[in-house]
Amino acid sequence: MRTTERKQGMQALQGIRILDLTRLLPGATCTMLLADLGAEVLKVEQPGEGDYNRSFEPINKKESGSFLLLNRNKRSITLNLKHEEGKEVFRRLVKEYDVVVEGFRPGVMDRLGFGYEELKKLNPRIVACSISGFGQNGPLRMASGHDLNYMALSGALQLFGTKETGPIVPGLSIADVGGGSLMAVYGILAALIARDRLGSGQYIDVSMFDGIVTWLALHGADYLFAGIEPKGGERPFIGAAPCYNVYKCGDGGALSLGIIEEHFWERLCDEIGEPDWKARQWATGEDARVQFEKLSALFRSAPRDEWVRRLEAIDVPVAPVNSVQEAFAHPQAVARGLLYECEHPVEGKIPQLGFPVKLSGTPAAHRLPPPLLGQHTEEVLGSLGYSESDIRTLREREAI
Repeated sequence: MRTTERKQGMQALQGIRILDLTRLLPGATCTMLLADLGAEVLKVEQPGEGDYNRSFEPINKKESGSFLLLNRNKRSITLNLKHEEGKEVFRRLVKEYDVVVEGFRPGVMDRLGFGYEELKKLNPRIVACSISGFGQNGPLRMASGHDLNYMALSGALQLFGTKETGPIVPGLSIADVGGGSLMAVYGILAALIARDRLGSGQYIDVSMFDGIVTWLALHGADYLFAGIEPKGGERPFIGAAPCYNVYKCGDGGALSLGIIEEHFWERLCDEIGEPDWKARQWATGEDARVQFEKLSALFRSAPRDEWVRRLEAIDVPVAPVNSVQEAFAHPQAVARGLLYECEHPVEGKIPQLGFPVKLSGTPAAHRLPPPLLGQHTEEVLGSLGYSESDIRTLREREAI
């Protein structure tokens, strides 16, 4: 891994200040993506406990590995939002910041006295973003849930697996990140642009359920336009097509075959000596079963990497099913800077996942290591005009 030097020059979101009240993956990912682009993100954490991610295994020295990968470029203060003096600190912060992001259930911010109507009284330009499972209205608005539940309810979960296995647990938090984090980033950026044009902020209601439903365009078309209910293993791009599938190889590894275009399929057919298959790329039923069984037997005849090299040589869409270790070490990941190291005041040298978007003029940059719990409390309160004596009193009264 290489150490990334701090980039110089203007960043896209430089000057934007964000208050992050979130405690789990959706909010943490959202605010880190914004922070990487130059936004000043201040985590507002519960005294003593902080972000729930801090306690998730594996623990490195003192901090959670997942916390360390989700919170670079942020500062942290501790603040008791149920304490009146803690509320007053937050009011002062809202007046000076641009965005508030929270991930509580609907109604919690109102009960704390910080619903959007109150926030905009403090700062008419504030952009407030709520990330929740089911949104701020509807019969499930108060329902508990996590990523797997949103995937299940949306119709997305049953696309994973086969008729034999039934739905399986996806290996990634797709609804959390794809339906929550990324949609929140999208909404916040849109609201900031609108504020520049209109002069006022607005409220953003992000539902992870809503977000993942919008991912159903490809398979939703089967139902909406053809009346076909798509299920895992029964439609072309979710396990039914031999040309678009995963195969085990002779050494126990696996490869992915991702052939859509006809010319790629024809190359494969020539390579494996099956010219009669060229006109039957999207075979179904017994024909598809025969193709799949022949391809399965063929790929089991040699090790994974041998097959990958052979198919890459004829420019067929193929990729090894990598372990995480293999993925991080892959030359493509190295070339794209997808893993680097930074220094942390307690953890020492720690790995970081690289920046997913490369901007030519205002690139993402590493500025700060993930913060310790409350690391910047005194600094931030001092900037608000609190004296050292004031801060001691607030701490004694458990307001911070």
